[in-house]
Amino acid sequence: MNIGIRKSMVTGGKTISVETGKLAKQSDGAVVVRMGDTMLLATIVSSQEAKEGVDFLPLTVDYREKYSAAGRFPGGFFRREARPSETEILVMRLVDRALRPLFPDDYHAEVQLMIQLLSYDGIHNPDALCGFAASAAIAVSDIPFNGPMSEVRVGRVDGEYILNPTMAEMAVSDIDIVIAGTMKDINNIKPNNG
Repeated sequence: MNIGIRKSMVTGGKTISVETGKLAKQSDGAVVVRMGDTMLLATIVSSQEAKEGVDFLPLTVDYREKYSAAGRFPGGFFRREARPSETEILVMRLVDRALRPLFPDDYHAEVQLMIQLLSYDGIHNPDALCGFAASAAIAVSDIPFNGPMSEVRVGRVDGEYILNPTMAEMAVSDIDIVIAGTMKDINNIKPNNG
């Protein structure tokens, strides 16, 4: 019997749930984050010790949006999903830049963070949830981390700020900013210019 832990919270009028303990049990930490029917799986693994001569944090962040998450399957000549798209690369960089400063300065073990879009409902944008999912996966692991941290997308419709706006709200929003930070510091701000 798989017993998992599930917690939900309401932020900006939208419910976000975090579940752990059911998937990717061999990883150091794994969570499924869900908003609406958009779901992300974040897993993290770390080496036990740093390699000799390494004086930096070898952190690898990988984010993938599979066609099957939206109910589509690649066809034609290329039947496989190849290298990451430009959007996926930008999400990887966004998560990396928000997380990297939160690891201890003397932690040099190799860390690999994988985030996969399991389901996309076409309403809730998954990219702003990735940093939160990554931080939650680290939080349930035994990897040293000065977090937790979260990411949130901020939009503005008719002068009112909206947290994690839906795609329809973003279509009429006059700003689009992704902010990452902890309870006391802002780690990263990324304005989307088009």
